[in-house]
Amino acid sequence: MTKRIIVLGGGAGGTMTANRLARQLGDEIKAKKAEVVLISNTDQHIYQPGFMYIALGEKEPEHFIRRESSIVHRNVVLITDRIEKIDVKKKVLKSKQNHYPYDYLVISTGSRPDFNSLPGLAEGASNFYTLDGAIKLRDQLANIEKGRILITVDVPHKCPVAPLELVLMLDEYFRKRGVRDKIELKYTYPINRLHSLEPVSKWAEPEFEKRHILSETFFNLEKVDPKEKVAITMDGEEHPYDILISVPAHTGAQVIIDSGIGDEDGFIPTDRHTLKMENSDCVYVIGDATNLPISKAGSTAHYETETVVPNLMNRIKGRPETAVYDGKVACFLENSLHDASMIAFDYKNPPKPAATSEFIHWFKAVYNELYWLNARGIL
Repeated sequence: MTKRIIVLGGGAGGTMTANRLARQLGDEIKAKKAEVVLISNTDQHIYQPGFMYIALGEKEPEHFIRRESSIVHRNVVLITDRIEKIDVKKKVLKSKQNHYPYDYLVISTGSRPDFNSLPGLAEGASNFYTLDGAIKLRDQLANIEKGRILITVDVPHKCPVAPLELVLMLDEYFRKRGVRDKIELKYTYPINRLHSLEPVSKWAEPEFEKRHILSETFFNLEKVDPKEKVAITMDGEEHPYDILISVPAHTGAQVIIDSGIGDEDGFIPTDRHTLKMENSDCVYVIGDATNLPISKAGSTAHYETETVVPNLMNRIKGRPETAVYDGKVACFLENSLHDASMIAFDYKNPPKPAATSEFIHWFKAVYNELYWLNARGIL
């Protein structure tokens, strides 16, 4: 009898999971003992960390886009459909026209910025968390010669260090254009430091001071007046801007909310070591879709596949599950357009930023190109 594994979500985590399963279960798939199905709601695969480089004019949008079919292993059954309901009791996924039963399910539906979370935000704010937003912001940044750029952040959000990276890169971006002295950069954060990870905050503080980047903590945005170009905080303070770059709080995918399997923000309660959905033995959750208190980042999904894939492989082969996830995450920290740091941490070991260097910056640039091998399950 064929055991069907469905991977829901064609982003980094889902594509990587399906490809790795297809490579490792090749004999079982050939013998029709297993089937790996990847369901994505789009036929495109976009490397989302590339949005920041698009906004800064470093790369063209097309550089970070591939056809999903071009990076999926031949042993994967790729389906483009929009799933509207996950029925974990009946073990079936439902779209408007189709039902997809499964034996095992891997949910990798990601997270999304909610630009409708605050009045005026969608109309008044720019962003680099969507493809269209990054293109629009690229043109705004290219045309501004003087004024204030205000960056606001809410939590949770994916790519946790990206807002810090952006403001540090903007500093050099405007210096290279010779207008930095006419551009005020102001970065804000909702708690009492520059980042939720204290070592990252301490790493950034001297850079802000050295480069005259303004900052304000305990900054909680309440609404935006797009006509007057003013951001208004919960305490009633008004902050004028010429460009407002906002990172709103993220939510889980709509299908998670509509299926009633997520928390109040749409993230799925997940066991921190097995990565199984709570109270389920056949549903696994990876990447941004989990409610785990770790960074929502591509590397998180990458390391989580190293637990989920071998455990599913063992189950198909009739062996016990032995792999456990230790909370490992690794992130690059761009410090400018030419140098960077990086951090790695897990449940037991806190992050410690590495010494900034040009080598790490170029390592990040190389990874941006090698990502496609990663998504294919080769690296």
